[in-house]
Amino acid sequence: MPTEELNYQLIVTMTLASVVVVVAVILLFTVFVSKKNELIKAKLEVEFEKERERHKLELQALRSQMNPHFVHNSLNAIQYYIQRNEVELSEEYLTRFSKLIRSFFELSRQQTVTIVEEINLLNNYLALEKMRFEDKLEYKITVDKNLDTDTCIPAMLLQPIVENAVNHGIFHKNDKGLVRVIFKPFNEHDFEVIIEDDGIGLTRSKELFKKSGKTLENRSSAVLKDRLKLLEYSNQFKVDYRIKERKDLSGTRVSLIFKTRFES
Repeated sequence: MPTEELNYQLIVTMTLASVVVVVAVILLFTVFVSKKNELIKAKLEVEFEKERERHKLELQALRSQMNPHFVHNSLNAIQYYIQRNEVELSEEYLTRFSKLIRSFFELSRQQTVTIVEEINLLNNYLALEKMRFEDKLEYKITVDKNLDTDTCIPAMLLQPIVENAVNHGIFHKNDKGLVRVIFKPFNEHDFEVIIEDDGIGLTRSKELFKKSGKTLENRSSAVLKDRLKLLEYSNQFKVDYRIKERKDLSGTRVSLIFKTRFES
């Protein structure tokens, strides 16, 4: 066989061998990268699941935090009725208070409740506060007929806001005050909950708290903001929270827009 032909076959053989080696290296690299990505993905999924579990525990802890001022005020109201020898009123108040406390503990173990369940809780709470304030407090809860009341919302989310409306708005008002809670559609997919009062307003509240050496950013507000952040971070709910002074009348208006569709 001529030397030129042998050299040609050798070159072809070496070329083919080089191609095979290159292809094998590429395949090995591809398999390596794929396996590495699978391991990274599996590790991230485990870490994500641990993070979600941690968030669930944190949310449960936040849900179970009850404003101590509410308990203190309720016990003072019971004592007030007893001192005035109004036995029937004190018994009624104590019965309502016990039922409400039981509801708090039951709902604190749940992640979500239906709008109907939330309305029942708010009705019981405001009825109790109306007894404490006597003729000074009125309240109204309205639900748009187009809103599905079986829709779920985070448990124990609205009551602290309503409590702030009572204690920071109506409590410092000289005459009768009104707290309104409105459930209504916001658009085709989302819905809104509005909590408003005709109390003294944010500006006046801040002035009073400044004089008392306290800040308006109380514990319940801090818990609310923490919960909203965790709910969004854990991809459970997206809630746009807005609070402002009412322009038409005195008082404060809180708006919560519940997004049923949002990017994770």
